[in-house]
Amino acid sequence: MDFDFTDDQQSLRDAVRRWVDKAFAFERRHSIARAGGFSRAVYGELAELGLCGLAVPESQGGLGFGPVEAMVVMEELGRGLVPAPYAQGALIAPAALAQGSADLQAHWLARVADASALVVLAHQERSGRFRLDQTLTRAHEASGGWRLDGTKSVVPAGDEADAFLVPAHSGHGIQLFLVERSVPGVSVRGYATHDGARAAEVHLAGAPARLVTREGQFVLEQLVDIGIAAACAEGVGLMERLLEITVEHLNTRQQFGVALSGFQALRHRVADMKMQLELARSMSYLATLRLGDAADLRRRAVSQAKVQLGQSMRFVGQQAVQLHGGIGVTDEYIASHYFKRLTVLELTFGDTLHHLGEVSARMQESAGAFA
Repeated sequence: MDFDFTDDQQSLRDAVRRWVDKAFAFERRHSIARAGGFSRAVYGELAELGLCGLAVPESQGGLGFGPVEAMVVMEELGRGLVPAPYAQGALIAPAALAQGSADLQAHWLARVADASALVVLAHQERSGRFRLDQTLTRAHEASGGWRLDGTKSVVPAGDEADAFLVPAHSGHGIQLFLVERSVPGVSVRGYATHDGARAAEVHLAGAPARLVTREGQFVLEQLVDIGIAAACAEGVGLMERLLEITVEHLNTRQQFGVALSGFQALRHRVADMKMQLELARSMSYLATLRLGDAADLRRRAVSQAKVQLGQSMRFVGQQAVQLHGGIGVTDEYIASHYFKRLTVLELTFGDTLHHLGEVSARMQESAGAFA
């Protein structure tokens, strides 16, 4: 299997990295976090680069790229610690809207591509934990349309979004709906998250909704798997840059007149961090390349990747803090922000323990990523 990136993919990586280096220094990221994590303006800048149309079909004003290009972008946004809901708005939303009617696609996909509309997935509920087959949100038909009742929790950028993709139970299984934030019956309570981003509780009380697809359970699993693959790629970028920051610190900080990088025990820790990074990278590639496979193979692969990423992110983050010492957890220093983002990312779309259970349930009589 060829793991080399094409010239176009490498050019895409270079373009995103140049933007991050030029327009998104740590000081800007820090100020956004301290101001509450509002990131719609940053998301608009990504649209100016054409990135918000990455997964939107060309017929709808997008670029029509695939999962590998999305992985490349997520790695670079992770390296830059960019606090924009890119995976939600530019990767998950187009995949969901593509399941809808022609009218729904015509109305929303072009707006997603130019970032004039931010659509995010609102699927988590307090009682559901990470289970995708459980929802207390109910949908019922009324006056030729649909109405939803329920509450969704920890909705990414929920108080900045224009619409929500909401799975709800209609009495005939889980279906997927689109709910605009501005319609009556929708109330949103936003808050800052631990990593300097934003989330919200979204309460629906007879809120008007448009049906996206009746195959809500099947499509929801696809959307979450896209989100997991994106989270894995972001985690790789985060760990790669955090490792670089740690090595720079060890090369410049001295103790007893010797650079910290001269101590063999610390060099061994850095080697272990590098090993965990490369293990995570390989599993991130697996998750991305499996997105087009059959559901059982795809779901097992992304859970395997999330387990490895969870273990690697925790190890790399904790070792980076240890190697920095006290400065590693201060808000004024960049390493602490990478550590916090890695911690939140480990819980996104299911924590390590949850996905370990998913892998175990799907192993059946065989084991291994390629069984």
